Amino acid sequence: MTINEIQDELVEEFSLFSDWMEKYEHIIQMAKELPMIEERYKKDENLIKGCQARVWLHAGFKDGKVVFTADSDAIITKGLVSMVVRVLSNHTPKEIVAADLYFVDKVGLKEHLSMTRSNGLLSMIKQMKMYALALQSTLNVN
Repeated sequence: MTINEIQDELVEEFSLFSDWMEKYEHIIQMAKELPMIEERYKKDENLIKGCQARVWLHAGFKDGKVVFTADSDAIITKGLVSMVVRVLSNHTPKEIVAADLYFVDKVGLKEHLSMTRSNGLLSMIKQMKMYALALQSTLNVN
């Protein structure tokens, strides 16, 4: 699936819920389904700056694609990072860097998240794109 197809799938999932309590429950469920980051990657250099909660993010590279794993000590934040991991993981660095992540607006996250969570989400996205950009330039891959 392309990044946009995954985003469209997320937007469709969230459209099934009539209120934000149900949407928050879905975000919490997504947190529970997030593939866990290996303990060895839960170190300070993998913490995302700009998040109020602690969020660890690791970027691996396999078969020409970036594979993200993550974790957080806050359940909503963990659900948010799981959404971004779902959208961006298993794509080439070039695809990740060029991605327009419109699902954030279409799902309604910007207006329903607190300012600190919204800023944290933007920090997660920025960090994932930076990892992809670094891999792209270091490995000279697309």
